[in-house]
Amino acid sequence: MAQRYVRVQTTQGKIYYGLLNLNREVQVLDAPPWLQGEPTELVLEAKSYHFLAPCAPSKIVAVGKNYVNHAAEMGTPVPEEPLLFLKPSTAVIPTDSTILYPPQSERVDYEGELALVIGARCFDCTVEEAAGKIWGYTIANDVTARDLQRRDGQWTRGKGFDTFCPIGPWIVRELNPSARLQTFVNDEEDPRQSASISDMVFSPEVLVAYISQVMTLMPGDIILTGTPEGIGPVQVGDRVRVELEGIGYLENPIAARPSRHS
Repeated sequence: MAQRYVRVQTTQGKIYYGLLNLNREVQVLDAPPWLQGEPTELVLEAKSYHFLAPCAPSKIVAVGKNYVNHAAEMGTPVPEEPLLFLKPSTAVIPTDSTILYPPQSERVDYEGELALVIGARCFDCTVEEAAGKIWGYTIANDVTARDLQRRDGQWTRGKGFDTFCPIGPWIVRELNPSARLQTFVNDEEDPRQSASISDMVFSPEVLVAYISQVMTLMPGDIILTGTPEGIGPVQVGDRVRVELEGIGYLENPIAARPSRHS
């Protein structure tokens, strides 16, 4: 099994990066792993911590319509260049944390995705250089208030609510380029989404290079690489599980966000 890099918080409130062992103990690192963090003598027992998102990005750069069939289900052609948008860092939550359904929306969708973790400062990189800037891979859910996205004509509000970017549960360094991505809702046996990440229109390296020609990517930043066809709504009380072969799964329940204005 590939090494799993985690970010955890102890019951005393301390936050660490570490390596997750098979027995669920965490070997603590002295720095984030992409900043050459080395193992320390501190080992956390399985019941002494909970998972956080595996990194704390300065920004999340997301890509729209990067699978042909998803572009088709949205009723649009495949973009000639990567279609970029941003999600705020305040949208990030870890596995098992609750996605809050905002009172402003009447349709909230799941979007299972492969997420890239940037390991080194990256600006104006070639595709070849960009490959070396991708430190690892994790799973994301680009949660979207679809009705607000359509109403606004741009995507900041629909994509930007707090809790709308679950990431995790951990990071791996290598991934099969044909790994299968699947999204399940509740206890359904059949996935709502199922595709190989090799079906992307623009590969991870092309995305990193393209984004770096616009903005500087910093260590720990996240790139969401797009979602395949099969997006759909969730309701309060549902659970969404995004699985990615070679990593594991990211699962989050849905609950109503209390409104202070009701």
